[in-house]
Amino acid sequence: MRRAAALLLPPALNVALALALSALVVVAAGQSPAEALQALINGSVGSWDAVGYTLFYATDMAFAGLAVAIAFKGGLFNIGVEGQAALGGLGIALACLGLDAALPSWLLVVVALAAGAGFGAAWGAVPGWLQARRGSHIVITTIMFNFIAASLMVYLLVNMLIAPGQMAPETRRFATALPTLSAFGFPGRSPVNVALLLALLAAFLVWLLVWRTAWGYGLRVVGANPDAATYAGIDQRRRIVVVMAISGALAAGIAANEVLGANQRLMLNFTGGAGFTGIAVALMGRNHPLGVLLAALLFGALAQGGAELAFEMPDLPRETVVVVQGLVILFAGALGALFRAPVARMLAARA
Repeated sequence: MRRAAALLLPPALNVALALALSALVVVAAGQSPAEALQALINGSVGSWDAVGYTLFYATDMAFAGLAVAIAFKGGLFNIGVEGQAALGGLGIALACLGLDAALPSWLLVVVALAAGAGFGAAWGAVPGWLQARRGSHIVITTIMFNFIAASLMVYLLVNMLIAPGQMAPETRRFATALPTLSAFGFPGRSPVNVALLLALLAAFLVWLLVWRTAWGYGLRVVGANPDAATYAGIDQRRRIVVVMAISGALAAGIAANEVLGANQRLMLNFTGGAGFTGIAVALMGRNHPLGVLLAALLFGALAQGGAELAFEMPDLPRETVVVVQGLVILFAGALGALFRAPVARMLAARA
């Protein structure tokens, strides 16, 4: 019980403080914070459609958070999730566009998911190799690879993959897609799809790999104390490359949700900044899969509820929603340890 409290109380207090400061921002804008909070809650969980959209956005955040978290466990700060997701989307699109006439729908979905994961893994492994073999800093290389991926996507969509007869830089609609959860009885008309189940499976597999295997133990040693890893004979270089490849494959889950799930086509900027939000999700979730899932659900609710807030309170500046999200990211990320020591002292005093 104490362990659960030590894990859950600090992020809960961070979110509460962020919402309290957000209420002051709403008051400064001349609006009622109670009405704003009610609109935020109703927009995120007030109907089955709202719940579905919240889960849809949370799926992106979960994949991004898992991608960042597993790299963190190896002592790596992967800021390239956006680019890795974009390349994952490219892999999915190439598979769907090139094989739609040759494979049945169910097999095409499997092949497309594998292609997306492979492209994302390859895009993540290259910065990992540069870090392991050449000493290039992972933060710099992953940022640069985001720009390279963005430029590559623009070139390919504008000049090669664009659907004939249209101006928008996007491919034609795929012949197959991930089934929505409404096909399995989920109420509402939201785009939440099987990618949500894949995110839950990915979280379980990450937990299994990192906390229940010798390889994962070695990864955590590399991240916590590289000198001890060297002394123990752990091959740090190989683990760095492999974990960055795994991180890239997880990032491709964003593409599975967006490209193969909701949009059924490849388009520019489909990630919507989820790769960067994943950093805050991982930090808030303490780099643990369960924490990442809970943090992803919170950020999914903020994304969906924020859209409803802007609709229900048009007099409230739209930037207010961004301020609320920014405050949550600030207190959950940069100030994530703000309440950790006081909560630990309080729990120790009650023991």
